[in-house]
Amino acid sequence: MPRNPSVSSAPHSSAEAAEAAFYEALQAGDADAVMRVWTDDDDPVCVHPGGARLVGAAAIRASYEQLLGGGALAVAPECVLRTVTLGCAVHNVVERVRLPPGAGAAFACVLATNVYLRTPQGWRLVLHHASPGTIDEAGELLAQSDRLH
Repeated sequence: MPRNPSVSSAPHSSAEAAEAAFYEALQAGDADAVMRVWTDDDDPVCVHPGGARLVGAAAIRASYEQLLGGGALAVAPECVLRTVTLGCAVHNVVERVRLPPGAGAAFACVLATNVYLRTPQGWRLVLHHASPGTIDEAGELLAQSDRLH
């Protein structure tokens, strides 16, 4: 994947900044930038909707290279609930994923939990767990937004 110079590789000063960089990298289709948000320590964990638990940076990188192999992912975090302590932040997110034309719907919802730890290298992602959303989450997004696509 080509690198997108607009996706920062600087240490993230907050969990919110790390999360913004994560979603910007997905929207840019940049697996390298996605992985710069993940921790290099211990064994990070990632679960994609309907997928197996992936443990370790190599398995997570391979999954994002495959996921982004066709290009950028039109995903935006919405309805974010945050719990933050001194060194850990848990973000529960409803992700709005724009579907391709002809898919029968304009978007789908994914429910995600992102866990960030403060490290010497800034805030880093240690867990991304995502599950398919329901029509209830779609209704929640539509009720909070004037845009339908």
